[in-house]
Amino acid sequence: MKILVPTDFSELSEKALDVANRFAKLMDGTITPFHSHIPISEMDEPYALGMSSQMYQDFDQIEDALSDRLSQLAEEKVDKKRLEKPIIMMGNPAQSIIDVSEEYDYIVMSTHGRTGFTRFLLGSVAEKVLRLAHTPVLIVEDESDVDDFKKILVTTDFSENAASAYPYAKIVAEKAGADLDLVHVISFDQLDDEEEGSISLSNLREKRIKVLEKEHFHSLKGKVNSTVIVSQDSPHEAIFNHVKENNYNLIVMATVGRTGINYLMMGSTTANLVRHVNTAVLSVNPKRDKQ
Repeated sequence: MKILVPTDFSELSEKALDVANRFAKLMDGTITPFHSHIPISEMDEPYALGMSSQMYQDFDQIEDALSDRLSQLAEEKVDKKRLEKPIIMMGNPAQSIIDVSEEYDYIVMSTHGRTGFTRFLLGSVAEKVLRLAHTPVLIVEDESDVDDFKKILVTTDFSENAASAYPYAKIVAEKAGADLDLVHVISFDQLDDEEEGSISLSNLREKRIKVLEKEHFHSLKGKVNSTVIVSQDSPHEAIFNHVKENNYNLIVMATVGRTGINYLMMGSTTANLVRHVNTAVLSVNPKRDKQ
């Protein structure tokens, strides 16, 4: 199990290393710290302002310095027996992470770091990686309490895309001995005006989620609870409210569900949820599963 951990040396990215270490212990995996350096940036402010005494930066020297710094940081957070040699790249951070991650099983990263991106800014590195990486991405916040991954939430809309996340949730739950909640949301706009039709749809979905539970999570005997939530809110708002009422260590979901919404429109439930919850979110891109 190979885990890639991008970092920009901020405190938030240190949190990602800490969570990755816990995850690697659980999954018996290795951790590769990663940093992508933009040559002209606020890291090199004098040069960016035309004040540098050197016309060109010594990339080899920068790479060595960053590698040493990254190794030192990682050794403080990660068991040495699980730590691989750091990777340093030059260029766009999001694209560099996506390119390198093809050789890894998971990416673990924070939502924002030293550049001051907030969760609500659509241009953040984390959100670009979520949109475009085929490798599952574990997103963590500073407040994320993964503990030993003992309580897991899995969301479903019964689509083939949603099913891509089930194997990942199941293996984490099996290794952690976790309790797993399987949740489906029915929004009011999906219901008929007549009360009888609404009750019928709710009953139908409850039967369906029980079948899904047996089909995909039968190995977690006595550890699975499936629930259908009827809400006047949007799916991501209903899930957010449910998460607030329950202390989950991990949320597992696919990036795109039954609607087939293009993730670049940032309209998906996953994108909206990641922006707002403090709980760690494992996002699975269905494209990887199909490949």
